[in-house]
Amino acid sequence: MGTFVHKKRKLTSFQIIIFGFSGVILLGAILLMLPFSSREGMTTPFLDALFTSTSAVCVTGLVLHDTATYWSTFGQLIIMLLIQIGGMGVITVAASFAMISGKKISLMQRSTMQEAISAPKVGGIVRLTNFIVRVTLLVELSGAVVMAPVFCRDFGIKGLWMALFHSVSAFCNAGFDLMGTKAVFSSLTGYATDPVINLTIMFLIIVGGIGFLTWDDIRTNRTHLHKYRMQSKVILCTTAILLIVPAIYFFFCEFDDLEPMERILASLFQSVTPRTAGFNTVDLTNMHEAGQYIIIMLMLIGGSPGSTAGGMKTTTIAVLFAASIATFCRKEHTHFFGRRIGDDVVKNAATILLMYLILFFFGGLIISMVEGLPMLICLFEAASAVGTVGLSMGITPGLGILSRMILILLMFFGRVGGLTLIFAALSGTKKRVAKLPQEKITVG
Repeated sequence: MGTFVHKKRKLTSFQIIIFGFSGVILLGAILLMLPFSSREGMTTPFLDALFTSTSAVCVTGLVLHDTATYWSTFGQLIIMLLIQIGGMGVITVAASFAMISGKKISLMQRSTMQEAISAPKVGGIVRLTNFIVRVTLLVELSGAVVMAPVFCRDFGIKGLWMALFHSVSAFCNAGFDLMGTKAVFSSLTGYATDPVINLTIMFLIIVGGIGFLTWDDIRTNRTHLHKYRMQSKVILCTTAILLIVPAIYFFFCEFDDLEPMERILASLFQSVTPRTAGFNTVDLTNMHEAGQYIIIMLMLIGGSPGSTAGGMKTTTIAVLFAASIATFCRKEHTHFFGRRIGDDVVKNAATILLMYLILFFFGGLIISMVEGLPMLICLFEAASAVGTVGLSMGITPGLGILSRMILILLMFFGRVGGLTLIFAALSGTKKRVAKLPQEKITVG
């Protein structure tokens, strides 16, 4: 009789990333269900704990319960650790512990680390991971030190914990806050006129959202911009445009009741925070519909690749704009800073845009139909979830089970990335070599 040899199938890098995030989310949900995780000492329902854990690991910030008043100090600590793991990436954190313990990093593990932080090559990945961990901890600690005097002034010794929590939450673009002791679900509205808190939170959000590779470029080349990677140049330029243009609109068209300096702070903050951070210093429900649509657009775009932020990513939008310009100018290829972009990159960008728009629209549509709420509010919540932002129009705590499950799926999808999910699902599919006959189709 013939002998059948069963070949053990190994997980791909994309599957490891997805299972890693899923495992941490489930572990976080179990820990948050424990009685001493809540202030009342009661067991939190599984769906509530799962929602909060998903929101923390996916660095979103949408919540069913006010973080300051519902969760105990232990529960808040678990949430902060989940935010830190989700922000840096499950694979990056796991690799950091392996390096600390002296274990060798295999080639497969290095490949997974490369995919996790969107590095261009495997070479130097361990050094880059070391750099990411050191800079993350340094920036978060610095942010906490700067904010501590303000929070200690208002909350006493507890202000030290609040400074650290908000620094981690801001750098990881999570949007969780502990301001509920002043007013439930108030975010940072109580500090709308405080320049220290505003500027520090904005700095942490931007630094966390531009990407680890961009930090490495800035550290290596400093002010020699011509030496930067093409991707870093695209990220920095796109980020600057997405910060300045909306801020100008907000200044001239919103926040009429504020003084000029307060208006500048509010305009800048509301321009920065939709880029997947989730804090707010003004009541978003009082903004004009045009302003709310601009925030939705910013939430969907999100941060940059290999960062703590979510969303479609700045490079996706930049590539599509550049491809459109190339088409208008009848150029064969898409260009950035004297470099050609491959057609496969343009196809990936178009795929990501379509996937995010479909999830955003149908997620908002289903929530609107199920809950009987206005479409704009539901689209806002769906964009916040899939962009892993955390800004809310105040409807999340009152949503039903189906709507909560939709938001959980949108948050997870938005954090791990659309292509990661697709590549993980189709990992066993063989690539077709043969080409089918070509035929023209009219578009536009």
